[in-house]
Order: sequence, then structure tokens, then C-alpha cells
Amino acid sequence: MFIEERHQHILDLLERDGKVLVKNLSAQFQVSESMIRKDLQVLEKNNLLQRTYGGAINIKRTIVNAESFFKRVEKNTDLKEIIAKKACELIKDGDTIFLDASSISYLLAKLIVQSSKNITFITNMVEISSLLHRDLKMNIIFIGGDYNPFVGGNIGSHSNEQIKLYRCNKSFIGCSGIDLRDGSISTGLSEDAGTKKAIMSISKELYLMAPNERFNLDGIFNFSNITDFHSIITETEPNNTIMTLLEQYDINLI
Repeated sequence: MFIEERHQHILDLLERDGKVLVKNLSAQFQVSESMIRKDLQVLEKNNLLQRTYGGAINIKRTIVNAESFFKRVEKNTDLKEIIAKKACELIKDGDTIFLDASSISYLLAKLIVQSSKNITFITNMVEISSLLHRDLKMNIIFIGGDYNPFVGGNIGSHSNEQIKLYRCNKSFIGCSGIDLRDGSISTGLSEDAGTKKAIMSISKELYLMAPNERFNLDGIFNFSNITDFHSIITETEPNNTIMTLLEQYDINLI
């Protein structure tokens, strides 16, 4: 068994049981306990587990919506701006795009407005209205519905009905977490999960915008799977352990 495969098995066991013991792993994989300790050191360095006396515990955190939209926009801004710039480069004149309500989408919207691209721009993100000016040439469509201050936009059944009236060739979607064990992608609110599903249903190409930290986080409500997306846009190539886990999915990393 390759080292990367052993690492993935250890993470699978942690996900299932919440903890692992060095002596049990040594017997299961038929390697020395010192080798298992080295494995756990590598995984801890990559922030995938926490070592304890004689083993390790799972540290994958579940995100609960406790921060307002603009507080999230101001958090890790440098990383999010890198992702937003990469996403903006994918948008061409003539595109019809959808931006869902997320902190990275807000930064991407700023770049789009500054670029004067000739596009049709659909969004449920109310907060970008302050970015608009009278000289804009692009066509902008706002989706109505129930405004949620944590999401920074309109979500829920009324929004979903409006979204399904449109079609777009590219959508850019944020998330709270990515679980590489089964490929599930999650968010923190059930209504937001439903609205993201509606956006995905009208889109030809789907792009997931996610900082590296999302690979170590979970939301409460799953709305999709990694295999549904054309690409994941992130700030930099993730560590080797995460890259190994990503290889099991047919997904492009930008």
C-alpha cells in the first residue's frame, strides 16, 4: 500500500470512528508503530487531524453561520481576491453568468464591474447593488426573494422559482465545506442549499470557488457533489494529502 493510500484510510477511519490508535493502525497496515506516528505527524501538519497520546482524533470542523456577510468578506481577503481574479479571467464577452451570494462572489462582482465586460450578469446577491453605477454596459438581473443577512442575498422558495426562469452558460458558487471522503459539498443554511441547487440546475458550466481551508470544513446542509462541477477555483494548489484525495474525482483544479 502506498503512503498516500494509507493516509486516506486513516482519514476514513477518523471520519467513521472519530479517533484512531497507533497500535491498531500498525497491526491493520502491517507497518511499524514509528511509521504510523510519522503518518500522523504529516496529517497533523496538514491540519487534517490532532495527535493524542497513543493515536489521533478528528478535527474536521462544522461551520455554523455566526458571522455576518461583510465580516466574512473582510476575512482572508487576500486569498479570496486571488480566487476572484482567477474566476474573472474565465468570464468572456457574451457570457451569461450567475453569481450566488457568497463573500468571494462579492469580490468577484467588484472585478466584473471594474472590467466593463459585455455580459449578462444574474445574481441573488443584493449586497452588490452599492457597486453599480450608471455607466455600466452589462445587463444585470437581480433575483428577488427573502433576504438573509448572513448570506448577503435572497434565498428560499421565491428566489428558486425566479432562478428557474433563466438559463446561463457559467455559474460561480461558494460553499462552507468540501468533504473529500465522499465528495459532498455543503453550506450552513437549508434555504441557501436549495437556492444553490436551483442555480446549478440552470447552468451549463459550474465553478466552485473555495479557499483551501474549505477542504477541512463542513457545512450542515449538503447541496451538491464535487463531480457536478466543471472546476474548483482555489488560491493555490492544496497540500499533497488533499491532492491525493482529489485525484479520485474527475475535477479540474484552477
